[in-house]
Amino acid sequence: MPGFTADHFAFGVSDLEASIEFYTEKIGLKLMFKEIDKQHHEAFAFLELNGGNLELLQLLDDNNQPVPRVKQDIKEPFCPHLAIGTDDMDGLLSGLHEKQVPIIKGPLEITGKVRWVYFADPDNNILEFVEWL
Repeated sequence: MPGFTADHFAFGVSDLEASIEFYTEKIGLKLMFKEIDKQHHEAFAFLELNGGNLELLQLLDDNNQPVPRVKQDIKEPFCPHLAIGTDDMDGLLSGLHEKQVPIIKGPLEITGKVRWVYFADPDNNILEFVEWL
């Protein structure tokens, strides 16, 4: 079997521009590019993550206008979710609080092993920041 690596994770979004703003301004990811694919009726953007990237994907109708999206419910065990590593959970939590990003649950900890916290983007896509101790 040929080798492989992680490439990207995708989240469906209702407003591509608002989602790009959330991920770049509040979370600190870097926008790689955004496109409208009129042939396949999608608008998408890629944001840079170490070890893979995040794709934000907005469906468009036959006239390439946004398709309304129902916000998903947030419920445990918060799956699926995208986990992003950090080496400074306290600094990260301070930044999330400062930028008014609501925490869903956490921070949680398994003593001496791992700390993590869950939050959501504007469409209730679940994210986790994790710090390995």
